[in-house]
Amino acid sequence: MADYDVVIVGGGPGGYVAAIRASQLGFKTAVIEKEQMGGICLNWGCIPTKALLRTSEIHHLLHSLGSYGFKAENISFDFKKVIERSRSVASQLATGVRHLMKKNKVTILEGNAQIKGRQGTEIELIVDGKTTLKAPHVILATGARARQLPGLESDGKLIWTYREAMVPEKMPNSLLVIGSGAIGIEFASFYRLMGADVTVVEVLDRILPVEDKEISTAARKSFEKQGIKIHTGAVVKSLKKNKDSVVATFESGGKSQEITVDRVISAVGIVGNTENLGLEKTKVKVEKGHIVTDEWCATAEPGIYAIGDVAAGPWLAHKASHEGVLCVEKIKGLKTAHPMKKENIPGCTYSYPQIASVGLTEDAAKALRGDIKVGRFPYMANGKAIAMGEPEGLVKTIFDGKTGELLGAHMIGAEVTELIQGFCLAKTLEATEQEIIQTIFPHPTLSEMMHESVLDAFGQVIHF
Repeated sequence: MADYDVVIVGGGPGGYVAAIRASQLGFKTAVIEKEQMGGICLNWGCIPTKALLRTSEIHHLLHSLGSYGFKAENISFDFKKVIERSRSVASQLATGVRHLMKKNKVTILEGNAQIKGRQGTEIELIVDGKTTLKAPHVILATGARARQLPGLESDGKLIWTYREAMVPEKMPNSLLVIGSGAIGIEFASFYRLMGADVTVVEVLDRILPVEDKEISTAARKSFEKQGIKIHTGAVVKSLKKNKDSVVATFESGGKSQEITVDRVISAVGIVGNTENLGLEKTKVKVEKGHIVTDEWCATAEPGIYAIGDVAAGPWLAHKASHEGVLCVEKIKGLKTAHPMKKENIPGCTYSYPQIASVGLTEDAAKALRGDIKVGRFPYMANGKAIAMGEPEGLVKTIFDGKTGELLGAHMIGAEVTELIQGFCLAKTLEATEQEIIQTIFPHPTLSEMMHESVLDAFGQVIHF
């Protein structure tokens, strides 16, 4: 029996960050991980997909060399090496996480953890049925897995989840992507830029449905210009598997359509990993596949917390990491600890073009505040964007018409996933348009569009 102050189940971006912060605060800390440190994000999500997407951007640029004054012939790629580079990047960072655990004196236990019961204020866990440990505080950070649709389940060969889509044995010539959230769109973008014939089917009336409608519309226009076929308000009815292809039948606009593709990617959401944790022995509640928590990540069972994808959305790595820190700081009793404001969590889609946002959409802001001011600034009017050869995009900002509070920011175009942090900081500081307008932005940069968008919302735009 080993005693700890804090035990964390899961070593993903929520779990390992919580462990580091717990150690910094003086807690004797252990992390239990059944697979690889870094979790899905580092090994099978955020990081390796970005490596793939970077490769596809380079492939796109190589075929656009003429516009920059270059000339190249017989451009080709080794798909096996493309995949190997992605896996190498993930492996390097996973090793780095293990180093961070050692540096911060966090114990790593490998295996499956299960809550065995409790002894007074302490919770007892068992790892792989043999190693027992207890702690007054247990943080569940077990993540999530791909949701499977009845009758359309993945088989790992012809019908893929994100895992198989990252390590294919060969480059497919054609692909159907079911679902147009960030995961689906990123894979659609990668495979299209690498040369595949890509079709996207979305059950809702537009792609990227959590984004601002104007940005969603602009994204669809851009993707269709690149050759991606998009069907919204459509439902996949069946997938018939042949030896090396799939015949997909879907309904759109009351009409049934059939296409044959090499592979199918199912990207229709996630389900929290709540099974086999021993939760039935506790008061922990699970609703719609995710653990219910309060604003401090605490469950209904004293001493048990849940963070990241196993808990409520948005299901983003940076949200999980932030939850890990605030949860541990609350356990410590720090006066600086405060609940997360979900409206300040940015969302990013690393497609081509990129999409990024924070806060309320225009429709949500109108419904909530009524009187709003909206500013826009196009990439085509920005010197740096034109110099980069990236004139396609838009920066949009939304303010409270009475107070000037920044309510939301929505962007599409080159490097917006980096730019969005400026608006995140503004929201955290509760900035109004005056603070942003009075901020000096460097020239020439893409960030100037952020300034101009704010100026536009208040009738002061300069360069458009």
